[in-house]
Amino acid sequence: MLVFETERLVVKRFTKEDGYPFFLLNSNEKVMHFIRPIKNRQQSDAFLVENMAFYLDNSCLGRFAVFEKSSGDFVGTFSFLYLSGESDFHLGYALLPGAWGRGFATELVSAGIPYFFEHSGKSSIFAITHNDNGPSQQVLLKCGFYREGQILQNGEMLELFIIKRETPGLKEDRHE
Repeated sequence: MLVFETERLVVKRFTKEDGYPFFLLNSNEKVMHFIRPIKNRQQSDAFLVENMAFYLDNSCLGRFAVFEKSSGDFVGTFSFLYLSGESDFHLGYALLPGAWGRGFATELVSAGIPYFFEHSGKSSIFAITHNDNGPSQQVLLKCGFYREGQILQNGEMLELFIIKRETPGLKEDRHE
């Protein structure tokens, strides 16, 4: 099922048939360096099933497959997931190395923000990055996020970014 698309990318729900590309992403040390420990095939398959369970409630939550339109190749994932509890959500993405440096992250985040606000009813969305992940921080800032501070997650301090739904006629206080 199609979630959204950009000029060059298609974002859709994962299916069981996406197990191998999902494994290629989750087993890649370069991709997972700032995200989570790598997974073997069995762990990745279980993680895929776990992620597909998010789709059952028809919300905009979940981790989604990203494919390049022109080639049909799997290039990574894009997600809207809980940040803490059930009130705050965060946007995330992971791309295979062959997709790095091509502007895909900026394209995904730029299109994902309005999609989230249109389908969630939430007034803000967060993003988190490792302190040393400058390229992802640049993408977030370029797409309108601003630094909110830091957050402790799994014993590690991470950079916290936020973007708020624009309210017509009101100027957002962005702590700039």
